[in-house]
Amino acid sequence: MSEGTEPGTSASEGEEMPQPFSVTIGATVPTGFEHTAAEEVHEKIGAVARVSKDRGRIYFEMTTDNLPKVHHLKSVDNLFVVVEYYENYQFKDSKEEALLDLQQLAPTLPWTNALEVWKMNNSVKKKRSRRRGAATSKPKPSIDASEPEKLQVEPEASQEKEEQEDACAEQETNPQREQDSEMQEQAENKPLKFRVTCNRAGDKHSFTSNDAARDFGGAVQEFFQWKADMTKFDVEVLLNIHNNEVVIGIALTEESLHRRNITHFGPTTLRSTLAYGMLRLCKPQVSDVIIDPMCGTGAIPLEGVIEWPHSFFLSGDNHDMAVSRTVNNINHIVKRRQDGGSTSPGLPIDTAQWDLCHLPMRTSSVDIITTDMPFGKRMGSKKKNWDLYPSCLREMARVCRPGTGRAVLLTQDKKCFQKALLRMSGLWRKSHTVWVNVGGLHAGVFVLRRTGAIFGTTPEDVREPPRAPESQEEDTQDKV
Repeated sequence: MSEGTEPGTSASEGEEMPQPFSVTIGATVPTGFEHTAAEEVHEKIGAVARVSKDRGRIYFEMTTDNLPKVHHLKSVDNLFVVVEYYENYQFKDSKEEALLDLQQLAPTLPWTNALEVWKMNNSVKKKRSRRRGAATSKPKPSIDASEPEKLQVEPEASQEKEEQEDACAEQETNPQREQDSEMQEQAENKPLKFRVTCNRAGDKHSFTSNDAARDFGGAVQEFFQWKADMTKFDVEVLLNIHNNEVVIGIALTEESLHRRNITHFGPTTLRSTLAYGMLRLCKPQVSDVIIDPMCGTGAIPLEGVIEWPHSFFLSGDNHDMAVSRTVNNINHIVKRRQDGGSTSPGLPIDTAQWDLCHLPMRTSSVDIITTDMPFGKRMGSKKKNWDLYPSCLREMARVCRPGTGRAVLLTQDKKCFQKALLRMSGLWRKSHTVWVNVGGLHAGVFVLRRTGAIFGTTPEDVREPPRAPESQEEDTQDKV
């Protein structure tokens, strides 16, 4: 535990900063990327994360002085502080008895530390919002629906600078802070508004999620004398039940962080958290050239350019609307950083309209290729994938550096991809596969290594590729 605290964690004026204490933080992550998220937690916070039995969640211990660092995690969708964890909670057989147990559980839980973390977290978010608001001409509310997006702007390399700027921002916004203090005093005289959200998985429960949320929420309301409000709530209490595993927590994020960098959405926009997980599998290095040949809205290169600013990113698509969306999203990030006081002239990223099967790039000029390929559901068709996949793997092998190049490709059309990969076995070797859930679809993230074979010397690359599809984005009549 550090003796001091970071500038971003200082208490409100007139209040003494409490001594850091240990808490358990929970995070929801893209299903299949739990271990990738755990690696990021260890790298950025120094904590060892535990993967939950319920897929898509991780837990880690940390001290409260590290709370601002939690908001720099890029692989998590939602964050919450754990009130209590039960590894093997014994539910009663009858519905009435099981719900009565939950009601009786609420007043016995150790709420104090979790609520203190919730208050600290609100303070951290307000300071970050004030700092960003002070850099722009327009005043911005301290908490709004877009706030999670603001938490993920700067790359890891600039996090220390961000935290140091917190102290300066606090000095510059003293009048605003005095106003906030007055509002806070008024708010303290009013009862908090809350809601309970229950996420339940398992077929041996005698009650539904709504039953549990209603009865547990009633007990919480009676214990704290809070006011229930399903929409305009101050505190969201989480009741996560997975078979016999029960976790009670308090949410630290109002909205999922997976849309943090996207303002112009397409029909199949990739979640930012999933894009970040794919990039971590690539292990980008300084000066690497990284391309996304089917960029869609640019989710992957945008995550990459923010987190790995010393690599160079190229994104492209053969549909003009996709290119336009990507350019608009890049411009949004550039403007947001300039509004935040950044003096950087731009981002190491470029966008082009191109034909996937005839990329305008030199042979062996790319280090990493990562992209979200057409599933054949909303975009394209399963039939077209049988021609598209071998062609794009061949072209990717041409531009990728032999021996050191790698590719991380996401697709739900696993059978077609594996057949195409078998045909291109002289050019690509599969390292491993990460199975993920994408919008309810079971998909695979295939991690490939470029073989040492020089392009043009193997049977796979001398074969004439089939005709390229007219567009990676198909008209609505082609959607399945």
